[in-house]
Amino acid sequence: MADTTAQPAPAGADTGNGGADTGTGGEPTRRDFLLIATGAFGAIGVAALAWPFIDQMNPDASALALATTEVDVSSMEPGQSIKVIWRGKPVFIRYRTEKEVAEARAVSLDELKDPDARNANLGDNADASDANRSVAGREDWIIMVGVCTHFGCIPLGQQGEFGGWFCPCHGSHYDTAGRIRKGPAPENLAIPEYEFLDESTLRIG
Repeated sequence: MADTTAQPAPAGADTGNGGADTGTGGEPTRRDFLLIATGAFGAIGVAALAWPFIDQMNPDASALALATTEVDVSSMEPGQSIKVIWRGKPVFIRYRTEKEVAEARAVSLDELKDPDARNANLGDNADASDANRSVAGREDWIIMVGVCTHFGCIPLGQQGEFGGWFCPCHGSHYDTAGRIRKGPAPENLAIPEYEFLDESTLRIG
């Protein structure tokens, strides 16, 4: 009778498993290498595709430049105003006269429509006194975002019933401290963060 006992395959013979090493202690095969390489290239591809979306969330150089604006105010005299652009919005810089400051200080808080200072340099609970609408030591200067708090129009300077700013769109009147006194606007003109770097340079933001 013929011997039917299975004999080991000769070295290098095809055993029907594609040449893959099915043992636990063998060296990595070509198939293993291809799987590892494919996975690595896939991970790199995902990272490459994701990076533009991650990177666009970081502020670019132009956005960082707009975060602060430095203004030379050395040529300004009492009674003069200028307008600059900061973060895409107009900002009013007013060098107030002694008369304008005195008028603003004489207003009782009870007369104000909006009792809050709206001054980013102070806490949320600061009242809208004239002192809180400026910075200590530079009370004759007032710096405000020049956007009406009603519908976002740009008020006209040194106009209106209170000698400050007037929004012709719907008739809002602001006084010489930028506080809403009459009309539909609900809030005082906002004061951004700012500081005087020296006697002639103002930094907004």
